[in-house]
Amino acid sequence: MTSRWTRAQDLARSRSVGALLITPGADLRYLTGYHAKPLERLTCLVVPADGDPVLVAPALERAAAEASGVEVEIATFGETDDPYARVGSLLPADAVVAVDNQMWAERVLAFQRRFADVRLAGPLLAELRMRKDPHEVAALRDAGAAIDRVHQRMGEWLRPGRTEREVGADIGRAILEEGHEQVDFVIVGSGPNGASPHHEVSDRVIQEGDPVVVDIGGTNAAGYCSDCTRNYLAGGTAPREYLDAYAVTPGSETSSSTAPATASAPRRTRSRTSWRATSSSSSPAWPSRSSPACTSRVATARGSRTSPSAPTTASRC
Repeated sequence: MTSRWTRAQDLARSRSVGALLITPGADLRYLTGYHAKPLERLTCLVVPADGDPVLVAPALERAAAEASGVEVEIATFGETDDPYARVGSLLPADAVVAVDNQMWAERVLAFQRRFADVRLAGPLLAELRMRKDPHEVAALRDAGAAIDRVHQRMGEWLRPGRTEREVGADIGRAILEEGHEQVDFVIVGSGPNGASPHHEVSDRVIQEGDPVVVDIGGTNAAGYCSDCTRNYLAGGTAPREYLDAYAVTPGSETSSSTAPATASAPRRTRSRTSWRATSSSSSPAWPSRSSPACTSRVATARGSRTSPSAPTTASRC
């Protein structure tokens, strides 16, 4: 992790920023390896443009910080101490500071009262994190492969007669079984519910012939996230409007059949992985927070409990 915050210091100096102030979230984990909980008590990594970083944390969180293997000094404060004064004691009052983009508003306001110039660190950190080292690329691929394995099992759970909530519960367990550390979201949108992009789940019973949107993701142990959406057909025959929409989606022209509900040839689908901790100046730039598109299969969910079939429908990310 040392090389990451030293590169952050180089970028800070190049932009006339005196220090970075980073609170719990993806940026803190990226710079230190510490997956800190966002609590009411301030935890803040102070990365001065010159000098060694210091992690300011509540005394009762010291053990957790040490257990994470942080390679910076840990400066603690007590229950009656002012944590913002603790941070302020590490920097000159006229320092230009850049705060992480996800910092809580009350903390930003507290730092604005203490420092004359408070900016966002997002652009600087994005430049640092957009380049992935081999370990990061491997973690991204691991996250993508794990969520693909969940989709490959969809025929185990997605069938007519079950509710979206029942299917979603099974998917959540599978996300953990297939290599994620936590479940970030599960969306099972059947029939009309598929038109709501962030529907989650409901007690609606899936009907035969329903198009079903399944949008799922989780975070692996390295801190990288999967996020993959695929459309399924719950047996039966696809509605004509659904087939017409599918016909204009990218990749549909590569199929040998125009009937997603009955075709056995795989369609091109896209899955993605996103980053929460990331980078290397020596590796090629990653084009976005997404991994490159991959080709995989999307199963049509039949009514059988034991023999899910493998034809495909459309997909989106």
